[in-house]
Amino acid sequence: MLRNILYYFVLLIVVISSAAVIVSSSGEQLSSKQCEDLGFTGLALCSDCNTFSEYVKDKELISDCLKCCTEDSDDSISKITYSGAIVEVCMRKLVFYPEIVGFIEEEKDKFPTVKVQYLFNSPPKLIMLDDEGQHKETIRIDNWKREHMLQFLREKVKPNSASS
Repeated sequence: MLRNILYYFVLLIVVISSAAVIVSSSGEQLSSKQCEDLGFTGLALCSDCNTFSEYVKDKELISDCLKCCTEDSDDSISKITYSGAIVEVCMRKLVFYPEIVGFIEEEKDKFPTVKVQYLFNSPPKLIMLDDEGQHKETIRIDNWKREHMLQFLREKVKPNSASS
């Protein structure tokens, strides 16, 4: 009898905590900076968070993932474009990233709306900008080849407007 009561009590706690995760994750979205601080960078889809939850049982981590994800839709990622980008990297660490150096020295001028920003101790990343110049997404590019950067920027950054 005591065992059954304990079993139902534990089951009730699990159900309540699961509901809390669903409620807290469905309502609020975090900014890209907050998500980056939590370790979620790039363009994560909410279905990725659901897959993640199958392997990781930390409810708070899953909740954070769901607050930082983009809703899935047909071809939703390929439709997203940005007005500009910032390549952010630590100047002292550039020696470890020859592909990024090559892009900055030889290819960056092909993209007038892409700027380079040197920030101490920053890992290499692309900061994607909206029409107002606000940070929309941050994508780590540590292991990207130059051709990957070129292809991504051609597909995701709108051609230069007349104002630049």
